[in-house]
Amino acid sequence: MQSIYLDHNATTPVDPAVMEVMAETAAHFWANPSSGHAPGRRAREALRLAHEFIAGFIGATPGEIVVTGGGTESDNLAILGAVRACEAERPHVVISAVEHHAILESCTVLRREGVDITDIPVDPHGRVDPDEVQKALRDETVLASIMHANNEVGTIQPVGEIGALLRARGILFHTDAAQSVGKLPVQVDQLHVDLLTCSSHKIYGPKGVGFLYIRRGTPISPLLVGGGQEQGLRSGTENLPGIAGLAEALDVAAQRMATEADALRRLRDALWEGLTRAVDGIRLNGHPTERLPGTLNFSVEGVLSSDLLALLDEVGICVSASAACTTESAHPSHVLSAMGVPAELAAGTLRLSLGRSNREEEIPQIIDRIAAAVHQLRKSRT
Repeated sequence: MQSIYLDHNATTPVDPAVMEVMAETAAHFWANPSSGHAPGRRAREALRLAHEFIAGFIGATPGEIVVTGGGTESDNLAILGAVRACEAERPHVVISAVEHHAILESCTVLRREGVDITDIPVDPHGRVDPDEVQKALRDETVLASIMHANNEVGTIQPVGEIGALLRARGILFHTDAAQSVGKLPVQVDQLHVDLLTCSSHKIYGPKGVGFLYIRRGTPISPLLVGGGQEQGLRSGTENLPGIAGLAEALDVAAQRMATEADALRRLRDALWEGLTRAVDGIRLNGHPTERLPGTLNFSVEGVLSSDLLALLDEVGICVSASAACTTESAHPSHVLSAMGVPAELAAGTLRLSLGRSNREEEIPQIIDRIAAAVHQLRKSRT
């Protein structure tokens, strides 16, 4: 039985064009870009061109791009670096209640350093109200971080509106755009952001590479020090094949983004329509319209995610859960909790995230296998 991969928000397969570029880069530009000899200069030029393309993709300049080891490092550098570089005696930071753990754990570190953190609530669709951000701001607020699109439920935040009000107050603004870059149009000036995170492996690029956009003039303290690479903000010899792969992944995304988004949206909606007919007692999680085109998150009454995942894995359906459920006393995700999803319902949650490999002819198979698994589990509990 051939498996159907529906976990593209977790990671994506590397695009063949990306693999080709990475192999060519490793073969021809293997020298250290910091070296002064001819091979080093060639590697440095390849690095410059990659930075130039990455910057252009989001409407930035090359000097505003710091290549990192991925989304988590970018988030850490944005939050820890920006706050530690500020001169406030007791800085205050605003985040949403549904941020990625890379943001939440960075704020845990800052709390231990005496920084005050405010968590902004979300509505039942997982969306932040800009007025709630406005109300949370203080004279001591130095940074706000609101993700662009949620990794679990796919809800897209009004980042541009929030960014405009923060810009008017002179407060730095970061957005984790790991789930949106390459899937939605992302231009830093339109979003009014000072810092933006991107992760390569979410867009058919290699793992272990990403970038942080840092608007020119934004104060940042580095997390890694040493040789002063990446404008002194991320020391260490650059992973040139990975960086070239990231640039190529963005290039492929630029060519396919509009048509791909439409195709994924159609598949997602057909999948949801079929599931609502085949399975009773299911609830959509996330915004009905302002949502990533390939993300479908739903809760199923009377089952546990762990049981459902196990059965689906046996029949070749590769999905993930929004709740870490191992026993009857399930611990729902912080995202679903913040949205007000009851714990007993959140315990039976699945996230299906579609991508380039998915086809229309798979939809009936997915629906049938999920429905069969749910019915089997419900029958076993009666």
